[in-house]
Amino acid sequence: MTSQLSPLGRFDKILLATDGSEFSAGAVRVAIDLARKANAELTVMTLVMSNPEYDTIAPQLAAEAGRRAKAIITEVGTLAYQSGVGIEPVVRHGQEPDWEIVDVAETIGADLIVMGRRGKRGLSRMMVGHATAKVCGNARCSVLVVPRAAQLWSRRVLVATDGSRCSDSAAVVAGKIAKMFSLPVTIVSATRPVHSKARREEAAVAIERVRRIYAEDGIDADARLADAPRAEEAIIATAQDSGADLIVVGSHGRTGLNKILLGSVSERVVGMTEGPVLVVKAS
Repeated sequence: MTSQLSPLGRFDKILLATDGSEFSAGAVRVAIDLARKANAELTVMTLVMSNPEYDTIAPQLAAEAGRRAKAIITEVGTLAYQSGVGIEPVVRHGQEPDWEIVDVAETIGADLIVMGRRGKRGLSRMMVGHATAKVCGNARCSVLVVPRAAQLWSRRVLVATDGSRCSDSAAVVAGKIAKMFSLPVTIVSATRPVHSKARREEAAVAIERVRRIYAEDGIDADARLADAPRAEEAIIATAQDSGADLIVVGSHGRTGLNKILLGSVSERVVGMTEGPVLVVKAS
């Protein structure tokens, strides 16, 4: 990571993916507010679950699904207009929501995807919906996952770092957001009781490096080591203790494998916290 500004953390083009359900309410609210704050282009997409065979067998149902999709877009467009934000509407037809969302993001060159933690097809026992987890893993851009009751952040940003490339990218994005919103940052590195002294020293070095770079960039930040049996517990507890209402994490940590779509710690943070979580890919 360097102290130079990076394309990471740029929010010129935002893609909001919504299914019109209660689970998307927070994502809609935050995407509109963020687009207004960042003066960003906001594309709103929804998906009509369909395939050629289904459309042929049940054309009336397919037509009704199409009308419902247009109604969802219209409703979001009205909310955005009331906030002074225009939208670009996109209705896709397909069977795989995650693939369609990632494809639209690639097509429009989105800097950020905003979506709910789960969709209306998600099971209540699942902390993170299948489509959400796959979008976080497959998208090239950052993904902001917003629980339904969450609001746009206004108090403090928390960024988790373990010294990996992904967490360096997360730190760049967190710093950019902190400057955009004039907010302080808490930098946390999670350690576990089983970690060696050397590992703890590495964690201390990682957070101090980020803190120093933030200081050079005029960002008010504090650095904390947090010890807990599980890394996600340390991250979430530190966010609560510091009053942070946005958590920024890398998509994978230092033990993450490329074949895994989303690192387990990041996924559990997304699933367990009450506020929005920004998942950032390595630059």
